[in-house]
Formats: sequence, structure tokens, C-alpha cells
Amino acid sequence: MSVSGRSIRFGRAVPQHNPSHDAQADPFEAQRPRLIRLAYRMLGSMSEAEDIVQEAYLRWHGTDRTAIREPAAFLSRMVTRLCLDFLKSARVRRETYIGPWLPEPVVETSADETEQEDLSLTLMMALERLSPLERAAFLLHDVFGMEFEQIAATLDRDPAACRQLAARARKHVRDARPRFAVSPDEGRRMTDAFFMASRTGDLASLQNLLAENVIAYADGGGIRRAALNPLAGARRVVNFFAGVSRKLGGEVPTVVYRGLIDGLPGLVTRESDGELQSLALQIENGRITAIYIVRNPEKLRHLAATANLA
Repeated sequence: MSVSGRSIRFGRAVPQHNPSHDAQADPFEAQRPRLIRLAYRMLGSMSEAEDIVQEAYLRWHGTDRTAIREPAAFLSRMVTRLCLDFLKSARVRRETYIGPWLPEPVVETSADETEQEDLSLTLMMALERLSPLERAAFLLHDVFGMEFEQIAATLDRDPAACRQLAARARKHVRDARPRFAVSPDEGRRMTDAFFMASRTGDLASLQNLLAENVIAYADGGGIRRAALNPLAGARRVVNFFAGVSRKLGGEVPTVVYRGLIDGLPGLVTRESDGELQSLALQIENGRITAIYIVRNPEKLRHLAATANLA
């Protein structure tokens, strides 16, 4: 939410940071991309992550920094705590969310490659099933490499308890990490084939692309039409897309982005109503095992600015 170019967060106006700020003079700017990634992994929302990091920016500049020996660790603790506080209200909102809830899609460009952690959309979906403390312990240790002594100070728990939190989380998400690497060329080929088959009503080709146990999620958030429950099984998925194709008369929308979306091959389209829609695919052994579609415009608004998809 913004008013006159100012972001509103935690009940007060928050001035936006200056992109030309000298990162060498302020350790916060050097850490900002990492902090946004941490907050996004915690919350599943890029817009909320940016707001959290902006709040941390304000607090950082209101802190006596002369006694801070490790700015990166200090800022990670601050952002994590802000995320944990935010999740208390976010959990309530997600319980009343209409239809499947998916993380906001984040497209990945070549400039991002050195910054990406081993965390796909599939794994982020698994993280949603964890408690906030389990999620924080797992992310801070397994993804961002923080020592348990530092995590203990962040979560106000002893190191042994933090190890247990991370171990429980690791057990829950163990099967969510991709087991089979998909080359960029294979990912693009499969994505393009699925896109054309599903939009033109080529049901035979669509059937051949899907694993028997495929599951499809469509997040419309009650704003745009989407399946209200996940679709499990190849037959149900094929029938669903057959209906979509008939309803749209086989129209194929414009593709405005091809590449990785939260670590999975996918694309973003401009639909006939002018809205964006994202598609990401989990592919294993040459078959599509999961389909993630985001139609909720509130979750796609950031793509126009960050990925030049306007």
C-alpha cells in the first residue's frame, strides 16, 4: 500500500530507500538483496518481503550501530523476527483464503543466478506446512548457512532446541526437493508443449506429457476464476484444461516471459482480459508431476515492475 510515493507499514508511513544510496557506506544496502530473499522464503510474498525489509531499514538507521560487530547476522535476526511477527496475522488470512494458496511467483534472470539458493516453488509449498519457528530454523541453517548459536539468539531458544526445530523441518520437506535435474532446454521444451496442448485442446498430446499422479494448483484468490481445489490425477487435469480450451475458443495468449519461476521451468502470459498469469511445472523422468498456476492479480502485480512484463 502506498500514499504519495510512501509505503505504509506497521501503522506509519515508511520512506522508500534511495537506490543510489552508497552501499559501501551502509552495510544494510549490501545485505538488502539477501534480506529480501530471506523474507520472501519466510512469507511467500515478494511485496510483503519488501515491506518487511523496509521496516528493518528504518530500525537499522534508528539503532546505535557502533556496538554491532556482525551487521549481516544482526540484520538477519531483525528480519526473521519481523517475519515471525507478521506470520501470526498472515496465518489467519491464509486460513480464509479462497482456493489453493501459492507463493507469489518470482521470475529468475541470468543476473540472479549467483544469488539463488536451492529452494524451489515445490519446497516453498512444503515450508507452508511447517510452524513459523521450524520454517525459520530450517531456512536460516540449511539455506542461509547460519550457525545454530546465532539462530538461538534470533529465535530466543537454546541451540539444541533450534537443532530439533531444523531437524523436524528437514524431515517434513525431505521429499519436496527436486530429485531429478531438468536441463534448461528440456524445461523449455516441456513447458512450451504443455502450454500449446492445454490452450489449443490437444488432449492426446496433453495426456502424453502428464504423469498419472500429476497434481494441478490454480491460485485465483477469489478474484479471478480458478479451480477451488487442487486437481489430482492425469484424467482430471486433462478434463479441466479441455474445458478451459473450449471456453476460450482455443485462443493462445501472448507469452511475455519464458524461464525459471522459483526454480521451476515456466512462463508468464498476458491473458485476453489483460491480466498476467504465471505457469510453473515440476518435471520428473520426462513427465509433468505438478502444475502451478497463479491468476490472482494481487500476486502478479510485482512482475510488471521487476521483470518488465508491463
